[in-house]
Amino acid sequence: MSLDLSHAGLSRIAAIHRNLDPTVLLEHALRRQEGRFAKGGAFVTRTGKYTGRSPHDKFTVKDAQTEDTIWWGSENRATSTDAFNRLHARVAGYLQGREVFVQDCYAGADPTHRLAVRVINERAWHNVFARNMFIQPTSGELESFSPDYTIVHAPGFKADPAIDQTNSEAGIFVDYTQKLVVICGSEYAGEIKKSIFTALNFLLPEHGVLGMHCSSNIGEAGDTALFFGLSGTGKTTLSADPTRQLIGDDEHGWGDDGVFNFEGGCYAKVIRLSPEAEPQIYATTQRFGTLLENVVMDPTTRELDLDDATYAQNTRASYDISQIANAVPSGRGGHPSNVVMLTCDAFGVLPPLSRMSPEQAMYHFLSGYTAKVAGTERGVTEPSAVFSACFGAPFMARHPTVYAELLGKKIAEHGAKCWLVNTGWSGGPYGVGERMKIQWTRALLAAALNGTLQDARFEPHPIFKVGVPVEVPGVPSEILNPRNTWRDKLAYDAKARDLAARFGKNFAQYSDFASDAIKDAAPRLG
Repeated sequence: MSLDLSHAGLSRIAAIHRNLDPTVLLEHALRRQEGRFAKGGAFVTRTGKYTGRSPHDKFTVKDAQTEDTIWWGSENRATSTDAFNRLHARVAGYLQGREVFVQDCYAGADPTHRLAVRVINERAWHNVFARNMFIQPTSGELESFSPDYTIVHAPGFKADPAIDQTNSEAGIFVDYTQKLVVICGSEYAGEIKKSIFTALNFLLPEHGVLGMHCSSNIGEAGDTALFFGLSGTGKTTLSADPTRQLIGDDEHGWGDDGVFNFEGGCYAKVIRLSPEAEPQIYATTQRFGTLLENVVMDPTTRELDLDDATYAQNTRASYDISQIANAVPSGRGGHPSNVVMLTCDAFGVLPPLSRMSPEQAMYHFLSGYTAKVAGTERGVTEPSAVFSACFGAPFMARHPTVYAELLGKKIAEHGAKCWLVNTGWSGGPYGVGERMKIQWTRALLAAALNGTLQDARFEPHPIFKVGVPVEVPGVPSEILNPRNTWRDKLAYDAKARDLAARFGKNFAQYSDFASDAIKDAAPRLG
């Protein structure tokens, strides 16, 4: 199909495949030997050495528009316009004489705030990913489609640090003035969607819209809930609840008209995925149209082994959200009644569920705490605390307090109840205690969201100050207070004080910005 790509700096392209259906795209992917079909129809592919995001290879052009608005530092690295243009030109030269695959799509289910995004891929399967993960325009909208932002994705091009001022062969570059994203060197598909998520988080606060790294769903009473959390905390799993309708599993905006999904699909972790605990997500791995990254498959029978982490711990499934039976077609919901913050506490000291005041919610939002466990990364031999502002610091282009202030304002305006949920360990730290049973977490969440805990009795945690319920239907009372699950109570106290101190050390960077009320919400250090 004829298409002028000069706006993306591309010329002399051998063939342009535009807005193809996934069936046709997957035929191209098979022809190009980009992967193979599994039993059931999912398309299995490998992403090589990059099996996750490459945060140290992400750069933003520093110019008059961004100099005073971007949160510069380890999460948002600066590059010059000249360096960006040089890399862009080299990628454009690399793509000359090659075929490319183009998807025109939207990011944002709210028409008032959506971005029109053109994704140009070197690989056919990445174009399926773009079609899965973004929102498809109608045929009428495609006729007059004009992109607000364009992504040029060329994983086969390897950057040269000496020439391109990168840290490796991979590069994820965004220029907000030219409204252009260039990604090279990495096959990991998640870079495509996260680059636009970051762009939305840069643009939307100016319109009073909070960009959020969270999942969202709607209950039978029409109540919307948000689930903030870092990878591995249960954000996707817990929002895919058969008793509630799914708005989205990862990225949302909260504006004047309520919550809206940024995406049209889901990108779920599938390592050790259980058909019993996560039936809806598991079912997508057995269907045509689903992309599976780095999942092990028997070469003869084409049976999947979701428990095998040979290629990566971060195995992923990308699928259109319509594959979830109870997904909300509009991708929109009302103002949240409940805001849930998820953490996987490998120290085993946080309650499995606790109620937070708005000030405590803002404190924990700025903190963005979870924990890594031994064996997940080389050199990690015991649990380590991880703090990622707004539960998604790599995707927050502006200072975290910009988003925290918006969250606090919206919680106050709409009276949302706030909860902290620990999906990690109980009875001791990782290696001693046990992982929280998912059925207990689901029961706790259900009680919080359906109003069962409205009149329940809560007791303040002596260190973390959050309200701990005394009794919750369907959950053993002895697990509600984590201290009760430890054999050595003094060891619990010491570990809890240790984690509180880590919170305090991390939060020091926000002390000059936070109100006294938010500071008072901090855990006790004494």
